[in-house]
Order: sequence, then C-alpha cells, then structure tokens
Amino acid sequence: MGAVIAEHYGAKVLNTLTGFKYIGEKMTQFEKTGEATFLFGYEESYGYLAGNYARDKDAVIASMLICEAAAYYKSKGKTLYDVLQELYERHGYFLEKLESRTLKGKDGVEKIQAIMEDWRNAPPAELNGLKVTKVEDFSHGLYGLPAENVLKYTLEDHSWFCLRPSGTEPKIKVYFAVRGDSSEGAASAIERLVQSVMARVDQHN
Repeated sequence: MGAVIAEHYGAKVLNTLTGFKYIGEKMTQFEKTGEATFLFGYEESYGYLAGNYARDKDAVIASMLICEAAAYYKSKGKTLYDVLQELYERHGYFLEKLESRTLKGKDGVEKIQAIMEDWRNAPPAELNGLKVTKVEDFSHGLYGLPAENVLKYTLEDHSWFCLRPSGTEPKIKVYFAVRGDSSEGAASAIERLVQSVMARVDQHN
C-alpha cells in the first residue's frame, strides 16, 4: 500500500532486502551521489525511518510523526482511523499476513531446506483459480540485491506470497499480501491464499 500511495504523489519507491542495514546503505548512497533524496523507509518488522537522522529503526522519530499526524487530523475533525479508511477507499483495501512454522533441530533444518526446494523446483502454475504470473528467486541476486534464500510468487490479481527461512530462528516464514475492493473481500482473499499455500508447506511437517 505504501508503494501505491507514494506513486500517487510522484515519489519513487525502492525495494531492499529485509533489514535496516540495507535501507541505511541506500541513504548513504543517496548522500554520496545526490541521485535521490531519502524521505522515508520501513520494513516488515514495524521499523520506520524518516529523514537522515539515523541508520537504524528509530521509534522516537516515528512516534513524533504519528503524534503530528494525529494532531493535524484532529484539527480537521478526523481520527487516524478515519484517514486510514479514506486511504483504503482511494487506493484499495490492502491486507497482509505472516505465517511461520518452527522446525527445531537437524530434522527441522532439513525440513526447511526441503520446503524451499519443493517450491523452487516445482512452482505452482496457479492457486485458487488464479494464474501465477511471476516467480522471483532471490538466491540469484535479483535487482542488484545480495543473494538471499527467498522465493516470491505473484498472482494475476496482484496478490503475492513470499517464503523465507529465518536468519535468527529455526523457522520458515511465509508472507502474504492482497488488495481488494472491500475489507471483507480482502479478508476472504487472504484466507484462501494462506490456506492453499500453508497446506503445501505443512506437508513437510
């Protein structure tokens, strides 16, 4: 949703791998080259950065920004929830979800590897009647990013899911994202997608 809103206002969005070190690298690159001005960065684990004050997730700046937004919209007679609903109505109802499976020990490591190889070697042609239109294997170092064991699948309705072994825990994580015309439609779509994908993942448990 952030990318769609940014595009609406003419701002360019760049994707990095998960981790603020990658966002920080972009900030430093822009400062050195002058090719762009860093405005705002964020990642899946609720971290945010605005401006060039820090190179890691900074709750102080994020807290000030949300307070400023709340005060501004209160002066307009709106709550932050009201504004969020307006954004959904304007740009679409986005919904995301994370599922993870903890697989401990040597057997767990082997199961996680097997799950990744299963999806890598036999990507689905369709899910829930929707064609899989794009498969991205980031182990090849796509888009100039460092190689990582990450697989992403995009469906014809622009929903997507991504599989990634955790780098710090004995887990495999699966990320899901959909965009619907209503909150109910988005909720239904993401549940169907989660059920289909996790049924295949859980075959290895």
